[in-house]
Amino acid sequence: MAKPNEKLAESLELLKQLQDRDMTAIKTSELSRVHRGRLLKAGFLKEVVKGWYILASADEQDGDSTSWYASYWHFCSRYLVERLGDSYWISADQSLQFHAGNHSVPTQLIVKSPKGSNSNTPLPYGTSLFSMISQLPSAAEIVIVDNIRMLSLTSSLIHCSTAMFTRNSTDVRAALALIKNSSEILRPLLDGGHSRIAGRLVGAFRNIKQERIANEILKGMTSAGYDIRETDPFENPTPILLSSRQRSPYVNRIKLMWHEMREVVIKYSPKAPGLPKDHEKYMKAVEAMYVTDAYHSLSIEKYRVTPELIERVRSGSWNAKGNEEDKKQRDAMAARGYWQATQVVRKSIKKILNGKNPGKVIDADHGDWYLELFGPSVTAGIIKTSDLAGYRNEPVYISRSKHVPLNVDAVRDTMPVLFELLQEETEPFVKAVLGHFIFVFIHPYLDGNGRMGRFLMNVMLASGGYPWTVIPVEERDIYMKSLEKASVEMNIEDFSKFIAYLVNASMKGKPVAKI
Repeated sequence: MAKPNEKLAESLELLKQLQDRDMTAIKTSELSRVHRGRLLKAGFLKEVVKGWYILASADEQDGDSTSWYASYWHFCSRYLVERLGDSYWISADQSLQFHAGNHSVPTQLIVKSPKGSNSNTPLPYGTSLFSMISQLPSAAEIVIVDNIRMLSLTSSLIHCSTAMFTRNSTDVRAALALIKNSSEILRPLLDGGHSRIAGRLVGAFRNIKQERIANEILKGMTSAGYDIRETDPFENPTPILLSSRQRSPYVNRIKLMWHEMREVVIKYSPKAPGLPKDHEKYMKAVEAMYVTDAYHSLSIEKYRVTPELIERVRSGSWNAKGNEEDKKQRDAMAARGYWQATQVVRKSIKKILNGKNPGKVIDADHGDWYLELFGPSVTAGIIKTSDLAGYRNEPVYISRSKHVPLNVDAVRDTMPVLFELLQEETEPFVKAVLGHFIFVFIHPYLDGNGRMGRFLMNVMLASGGYPWTVIPVEERDIYMKSLEKASVEMNIEDFSKFIAYLVNASMKGKPVAKI
């Protein structure tokens, strides 16, 4: 008779087959009651709504939303097709955010369909899906992005709510910048007789300094006999000149975020001491913080059913808490890697103290930090050598976060932009706060992004003569919630205040983080 661990391994084999077919959302009919029961009990499945499940990590604690947020869009894409076929689309507002590169998990996803029921379906962790009865738009207005049916870019801009221009101005501006020619949007405006919306879009294009498109829309609508009243739907002028040559929204989006957030960061910025004259004294102070800094370092986990996991289960060496000996080895290699990375980070600081541009130093050196951070784990066989070959080549998710990090292509588009922004920025505290935030917003690596982001923050703090500042593990909730608010709501205020509080304490010789 098969042992319990062998039975669970058998169930995991079936789960992996579904996963390999990219079936993150799983229907009741796709797993027998016996397999489903085993996987639920072991924590490898979570129920979403009656008859539907998602893959989970067995060592997730109660209340951990990671697997749900990581699976959200995959779940919705399959669930909606099963329920509504090809006769649904997500709202214009949500479509516009998708086109703008914002894939954060919404609190409520509004779905429109002739088969809609004007009812709300509760989903895990305070999210929900509202099904609204609506007539199908023309086929030309519907596109499929990441297996989600949504309105096209132009239809999204035409039909989105007025509130989007103030509540989600970064998204709307990034989307507007994707319009290359007035004909893309003028034709549907004329076909629909959207004179009031045309006036709003003329003002919006003028706000982002796309005068030609604005004038051509105005001229085209006026020539057709419409009375156009131009209005600017944004609250403020666009802070930078957006490039209309970008093929994706991400570059403009990162630039907008930086320039829209920097004034808030400056508001809370402690006065910079300036580059120290005594470099040796400054570096000794950095070295003195090592033990405390290493102790408070955090890590981010990712979840996936692997052949190795299945074999561990089959052999009986798996348990929900993880293999203790493996854990000790991983911890030891992580500690060794942190020490090695710190040595090269200090070299970067010395370059900046000697007058080199901090953004250029980071650009040139951050890859070395990463190699040292994970080098011992490669030597120990915990991770593959190829995992250190530049930026990630697959999706990654952040524990308990609604923010979905940028896709692989967008990572390669935006990292050079981050370094350009760091090179051009004149305020050291802005470099530190926004450098850290945007680095983890992009999430360029499979693992270690938090540690790398904090290294970046402290190297940028050094450019203003600020002391090395540790983010205490005791303040983890505040830290993570403020990053989440910045990532999902585009509100950097809490994160700026939090870092300013820690830096001020360090400057007064009373750092918050202690062992």
